[in-house]
Amino acid sequence: MPEDATDNHEPFIFDNNWGHWGNLPSSDRKLTSTNADGELVVPLTEEQKFTFDSNGWLIIPGLLAEDELEEMREFCYQLVNDLESLPQCMRTPIAGPLERLVDHPVVVGFCNEFLAYPALASEDHYGFRFETSFLLYRSKGMGRFSPHNGNGLWRLPGNSHIYRAIPGKGYSGLTRAVWELNPVEEGDGGTLFVNGSHKAAYKLPESIKDRSSSLWETYSCPAGSVIFFSEATTHSAQGWQNDKVDRIPIFNQYNSIGSRFHWWEPPTELLEMMPPKRRSLFRHAYSEGANTGLETRNLFERPIG
Repeated sequence: MPEDATDNHEPFIFDNNWGHWGNLPSSDRKLTSTNADGELVVPLTEEQKFTFDSNGWLIIPGLLAEDELEEMREFCYQLVNDLESLPQCMRTPIAGPLERLVDHPVVVGFCNEFLAYPALASEDHYGFRFETSFLLYRSKGMGRFSPHNGNGLWRLPGNSHIYRAIPGKGYSGLTRAVWELNPVEEGDGGTLFVNGSHKAAYKLPESIKDRSSSLWETYSCPAGSVIFFSEATTHSAQGWQNDKVDRIPIFNQYNSIGSRFHWWEPPTELLEMMPPKRRSLFRHAYSEGANTGLETRNLFERPIG
């Protein structure tokens, strides 16, 4: 243990710091505190952090008001049923009223905890990236059971489907934020998860190929809820069972500032209409001295000589 560890309760993270304690002095940690609309970021509670780290997924219910939801659902149905009526740059689930979901204060709070890189974050731009987005519209009978992923602690370097943890700190790699714009009742067909599979050391048992396996967990929630899950967590879609209410989830994906898994780009015209802070989510994966128009600084001050 480093000799200066005894009076420091922060998690120790090895980086370009020669084994010294901590990454940045507390006064230099400038994780973004407001979103692009000027709303204060909502940090995760201790219980929420523990739940996500333990299970690989976390639900936060009822974040959106009914007037917001009505506007968002109407736009989603336009994307599904009347795409041609929209301008080209608006034919995406990060446009229109859905745009404000990409940096919702709760989403930023989650990503600050499990994805952000403090040295490349500020009040002007986020310390994490937006990776992809899609609308997963479901009416009764749509969707199928298809389990995938797991074992994220043991993935090789270069694979974004990872989960890393040390005492007091977790890092989630590729991560989804799923916004359920309609209610999901028990048995309707929400996304399935195998708790703890993002950290699993053993191979997944054959029983997970059976939808009725007791290993599968899911959720019910009111409209306007968000579900975060690590892509390293074993998860699956399933058939939608409700013939009275469609499932209308927006699947937004986030990644670290220095990683990219999908080649997905939002329309340039849409980006140009976004506030600069929101636009920073869509910059290219950072590498030192390249792929960014943002002013950055070195994480560590290294003495000369």
